[in-house]
Amino acid sequence: MTDKNAEWLNNRVLTLKGLKSRTEQQNILIELFDKQNRTPQDDKKFNALVRAEKAAERANKAKQAAGNLIQAEKHAEKKAERKARDHELYNVAGLLILAGLVDKDTGKPKIDKNELLGALVGLTKVPESDPRRTEWKKAGSGILAEQK
Repeated sequence: MTDKNAEWLNNRVLTLKGLKSRTEQQNILIELFDKQNRTPQDDKKFNALVRAEKAAERANKAKQAAGNLIQAEKHAEKKAERKARDHELYNVAGLLILAGLVDKDTGKPKIDKNELLGALVGLTKVPESDPRRTEWKKAGSGILAEQK
């Protein structure tokens, strides 16, 4: 057994001994590891259990890596959604600036906040069929066209 393998095995057995619950294979591995005079049959079992434990460790690492990739992808999707949402909010803030309701340097409303909110709530109460909305839309389109 190489030094690297011996070091891995020592560390692994210490880890296994510290577990509250172990598999039967792990218990036998520990028992054979601690046995002073192993028979050739014991060595054969021991080597098979070591290979199985290494394979189990690799499988757990692969499972963890896959889980990390999935979490990273979910995080990236949420980040992209949040970025798109933030972009839309900035665009709306830009509309308030274009309308002259918000100072572009400070980001503060140029009129009383209560008045601004009341006006916006009033706007939401105007039905879509109201002719004023068509006029507002034309005026807004003109201002946005000027900006481009």
